Amino acid sequence: MNTLKHILAAFGAVCLISLIIIAAQSIPENDLTLTLENDPVNKYNVYAIQVPNDLNFAGEPIPLHNPDIYERMDRELLVNTYWQSNALLMFKRAEKYFPIIEPILKEHGIPDDFKYLAVIESGLTNAVSPAGARGFWQIMPATGKEFGLEINQNVDERYHLEKSTHVACKYLKQSKNKLGSWTLAAAAYNAGNGGISKQLNIQKADNYYDLLLGEETGRYIFRIIALKEIINNPTTYGFNFKPEDLYQHIPTRKIEIDTAVTDFAAFAKNFNINYKILKLHNPWLREPHLNNSSRKKYVIDIPAEGIYTAP
Repeated sequence: MNTLKHILAAFGAVCLISLIIIAAQSIPENDLTLTLENDPVNKYNVYAIQVPNDLNFAGEPIPLHNPDIYERMDRELLVNTYWQSNALLMFKRAEKYFPIIEPILKEHGIPDDFKYLAVIESGLTNAVSPAGARGFWQIMPATGKEFGLEINQNVDERYHLEKSTHVACKYLKQSKNKLGSWTLAAAAYNAGNGGISKQLNIQKADNYYDLLLGEETGRYIFRIIALKEIINNPTTYGFNFKPEDLYQHIPTRKIEIDTAVTDFAAFAKNFNINYKILKLHNPWLREPHLNNSSRKKYVIDIPAEGIYTAP
């Protein structure tokens, strides 16, 4: 019985091979070539990336002549270029949120390059970290309160993009004054002013690029510069999109309240929107109600009429 099975299996294999040969011979040579040329696998190529020799952060040059610095910069350009889905999302979100962040940075005298710090901190979303940081700028509770943000069960202004950007600017300016450079100030946003100062003293260094730091802080500045370079030069790095592919800022009007709100779902209906839309534009409101026993004045963003309704 086993011998018969082996004979039948061998016969079947011979027949299958013969059919494949006959089928291949029946395809004209030019059609076979065309099929291979149209195969997306054969058309996809991965290229090494040329590291620009004039990269800088906030006007402070990167010492790319140093082979260690060059390799670290090359790594971040490669990782962020070939993580295409993430990079495309950054292009889309940057179009929507950079116009809000940029004038606040300018108001505080913070270099425009720091908007890319928000990109790597949160991906321009209201992210939540395991350590308890919140919002676009990933502000910790103590830091937020120190710089005047309201943080409680009802309200968490770390989720308020404009207010949290003002706080990030104040912290960065403080770091620059303490540490002496914008590059070190950016690194301190990740590791803390005390953490960077300690390493500068221990290692007897005076700049970020001479420090041996942990994985996260050691990559931090290079990631910022990589995203800056890619977002500013999309076609150089293989990204193709039209203006209409990008996310657009949604116009809003501001409503002032100085009383408690017992039901934000009902409140939203007064403006022809639902609770979800209200919270999308005011993520700093953390509960379905607002106590406000102190009669504090709050400003709530309401999207322009008709934005979320079908034409």
